[in-house]
Amino acid sequence: MTGTTRSSEGLDERRRRVMFRAWHRGMREMDLVMGRFADAFVAGLSEPELVEFERIIEMPDPDLYAWITDQSETPADIDSTLFRRVKDFHSRGAPPI
Repeated sequence: MTGTTRSSEGLDERRRRVMFRAWHRGMREMDLVMGRFADAFVAGLSEPELVEFERIIEMPDPDLYAWITDQSETPADIDSTLFRRVKDFHSRGAPPI
């Protein structure tokens, strides 16, 4: 079980891969953060946002977790509008699975 609450039905191949990657990171906490965000928004991301999300989900889990939880400063090249959306989504409390 992945935890996803969204079906990948109707998504193009690329967005299905992004959803899978967001839910299969290796660190369960990051599966929940990135997977829930993907469930909520992947279908509506613009092409540039999708490129950015793909880049973000390839970051190492410990670094990404530290940036999202403010345990360390987010590097300028990661601190994008989309990254702040992910961070805000997490801090607001994503809906439970």
